[in-house]
Amino acid sequence: MPLINPKITHLSTLYSPTLKEDPVDAEIASHRLLLRAAMMRRISSGIYAFLPLGYRVLRKIEQIIREEMDAIGCQELLMPILQPAELWHESGRWDVYGPELMRLTDRHENCYALGPTHEELITALTRNELRSYKELPLSLYHMHWKYRDEVRPRFGLLRGREFLMKDAYSFHASQECLQEHYDAQAQAYGRICHRLGLVWRGVEADSGQIGGQTSVEFMALAQTGEAGILYCDCGFAANVEVANAQVALKSHAVAFEKVATPNTEAIADVAAYLKVNEASCVKALCGRDGQDRTTILFVPGNHELSETKAANLLGSFTLLDDEEIKKAGLVKGYLGPVGLSKDVQVYADASLKELPQWICGANEEGYHYVGATLGTDFEITQWAELIEAREGDGCPACGKALTAARGIEVGQVFQLGTKYSEAMQARYMDEDNAEKPFVMGCYGWGVTRSLAAVVEQHYDEQGIIWPVSVCPAEVVVIPLAAGDELVEPAALSLAEDLCAAGIEVAFDDRAERAGVKFNDADLIGWPYQLIVGKRGLESGVVEFKERATGERQEIPLDTVAATVAKMVQDARVGKE
Repeated sequence: MPLINPKITHLSTLYSPTLKEDPVDAEIASHRLLLRAAMMRRISSGIYAFLPLGYRVLRKIEQIIREEMDAIGCQELLMPILQPAELWHESGRWDVYGPELMRLTDRHENCYALGPTHEELITALTRNELRSYKELPLSLYHMHWKYRDEVRPRFGLLRGREFLMKDAYSFHASQECLQEHYDAQAQAYGRICHRLGLVWRGVEADSGQIGGQTSVEFMALAQTGEAGILYCDCGFAANVEVANAQVALKSHAVAFEKVATPNTEAIADVAAYLKVNEASCVKALCGRDGQDRTTILFVPGNHELSETKAANLLGSFTLLDDEEIKKAGLVKGYLGPVGLSKDVQVYADASLKELPQWICGANEEGYHYVGATLGTDFEITQWAELIEAREGDGCPACGKALTAARGIEVGQVFQLGTKYSEAMQARYMDEDNAEKPFVMGCYGWGVTRSLAAVVEQHYDEQGIIWPVSVCPAEVVVIPLAAGDELVEPAALSLAEDLCAAGIEVAFDDRAERAGVKFNDADLIGWPYQLIVGKRGLESGVVEFKERATGERQEIPLDTVAATVAKMVQDARVGKE
């Protein structure tokens, strides 16, 4: 093996087997390009190994996160992946987390979980040693592998079974103190997004399995994102699962009457039969709540039920099948609020308060009511936010039309309150020597997800376009004639000058054709390319290409190192 400069990435010795063709199972750009550009390799379904270039990018993402966490006083530690089941039993999540929790048993029949998150472990770690209000607040974080037994791993790093995550946890004596640190974490997350070069939105979100009442997701906007979001120019943004909105309904003012509507179980059929807008109709969904009670939910006919909102409101909500509806004495497709049994739990979406007359089921097969008047013909005593908001609905903050987008969740912050500290008896002594549960926060950031999100926003037909902040190296120097006595020494000297100026340099000294080197440079996505050829050297110039714009120019050989070094340094400053 030839002697090399350890500060320069010599591609002749780098393990970087790029691929010419797209892998057949790669569905989205980040999955396809991270494989082709030799950033990672699939080991099994949802499990990937990171090759040298990909691992460099991961470490840069980690470092950005680490710097932002340290800047707000969060202290780094390292916790184990393997977590005793008894901790999850204490919190109550062992039986409710679901099949995504990877569980195993050792030779002594002790049960463990491969951690998807670390709320239980961090609470157990601190509860016997963090004892006084004088030691609060405290914020701790680590970066480690997490595990989730996905039923269908897909989209490369976006839905995997093993993923790298930063999770932080904070302990406080009051809600006010938690709020202050929660805001600091959210601001740090915004800075992380900026430094990664992401176009993003912070959106209101559901807390899911983590728990707590307040949560914000940080979404990198991308058409391939799995999450739908709604946002407004006024600053409002929310996940569609939890977004509230102003809904425009159409009142159909007619006398109260039961009318025949044969074969109209679906709202679209009712509206078509009666020649009205679906926004004039009311849709009913029948299911069982968390207490196993028969429950009917009424929503506007032009909107769908948000399953997340229903589950949060009722503990759970499971739709009844046709036979179960019949056994409950109800009529599928013709449910309405008039004359319902008092044994049935009834909720209606809050928007329906503004619809004075309803077109709704008559609780009789083949019939609907028109002109059913709220407060006269029926009553609704339980109102709630139930619908899944959609594009064009009114912003709940300012009333303007909401815009829809898709996003990749890269981070999420939670206010846990006392959910875990009360369940796991994690208490501190306050100023009056009274024991109180910690008020806690949780703050997660997907490191491997961020890698995919950056690529989803920064690529073209030729390959990846890395932002300078996370690129595997900032400049690649490409000698057009490997082994040439004039070209290669001049190219290496240029690489060394850039390296001496503090620039991260890759040197393509492979014995490959110029076309192969150019294609790989674009595929891998080095931000800046310097092409050194015999003809250019004879003219005293080096060709320069900026990957993001594709622009090319010739720079005098005696100024190229200083010129490119300044360009890179300016790009760094722009993302600090």
